Amino acid sequence: MALSPLNQRRWRNFRRNGRAFWSLLIFSVLFGLSLFAEFIANDKPILVKYRGEFYTPVFNFYAETDFGGDFQTEAIYRDPEVQCLIDSGGLEACFDDPDGIIDQIQAGTFQADGFERGWAIWPLIPYSYTTSVDRPGAAPLPPNGQNLLGTDDTKRDVLARVIYGFRLSILFTLMVTGVASLIGIFAGAIQGFFGGWLDLIFQRVIEIWSATPSLYVIIIMFAILGRSFWLLVALMILFSWTGLVGVVRAEFLRARNLEYVRAARALGVGNGTIMFRHMLPNAMVATLTFMPFIVTGTIGGLASLDFLGFGLPSSAPSLGELTLQAKQNLQAPWLAFTAFFTFAIMLSLLVFIFEGVRDAFDPRKTFS
Repeated sequence: MALSPLNQRRWRNFRRNGRAFWSLLIFSVLFGLSLFAEFIANDKPILVKYRGEFYTPVFNFYAETDFGGDFQTEAIYRDPEVQCLIDSGGLEACFDDPDGIIDQIQAGTFQADGFERGWAIWPLIPYSYTTSVDRPGAAPLPPNGQNLLGTDDTKRDVLARVIYGFRLSILFTLMVTGVASLIGIFAGAIQGFFGGWLDLIFQRVIEIWSATPSLYVIIIMFAILGRSFWLLVALMILFSWTGLVGVVRAEFLRARNLEYVRAARALGVGNGTIMFRHMLPNAMVATLTFMPFIVTGTIGGLASLDFLGFGLPSSAPSLGELTLQAKQNLQAPWLAFTAFFTFAIMLSLLVFIFEGVRDAFDPRKTFS
């Protein structure tokens, strides 16, 4: 679908803003890669060939018995016995000397009746965000060739947790910001367009609601209902939607008596059409000005709750929890540096992108 001339001008303005455009490209690449985190960092193979059949452990559950093992539980693919069973096609000799048989298979010297070699395609990082790293020494372990960003205090790979945590933080922020912005824009438009007693009563309600200590409410609700991702999303939306009400209300109060609005009313155009087709586009510049603050505030709120231990469930890959580990393990500076640069890069890119979007919607700004 072709863009309208107005949107084409906005896109040209955005592209001419080099900082915003390159930030969008970098962020898109990083976020796009994180969406496929299971194929980048995982303790399960992406694809397995065993006895002529193909298996996808990333998507499906396979018991160890499916590969000739003894247990009905999910196969531990990094176990030498399981790897030997896959490579050798399920030979019983793998239970006696798996490493020796694997060495013979790799050297091409292994011979057995009915032998049909299998194989497995592994992700680049052979650890998920919950995988314990098999390395000697006391955790947290420093970076090396096996763990590029080291491990945390429970020997989990930090790079894998950053990839999954980045995806979780961005998806959480997009959901909270998107829904909260829609509610706030709608509420502010209703207040500013109709004014009067509706505006007066609504303003008092917002003042009371904004004064509610959201952190305490979230902690209390988690204590009652338990921590969960969707509960946190709902609670954050509940306390975030008021952020845009004031600026949208002010823009609608200013615009409702302008000539184009009065002309539309005289022509019999409905209130909904006037509000959201004619007035809202003119209020978008002021609205988008506040969007970076909402985005960064949402990410910061999630990180703060995780840092305090009242955020996402402990099993979730949390960047805030990584910051807490950095505080508790000052002898492991790689944790602090990783947390700092992850937040700095993520927040900077998002702020630059939204600044570019804001300027692109502003008809007074052009870029050479």
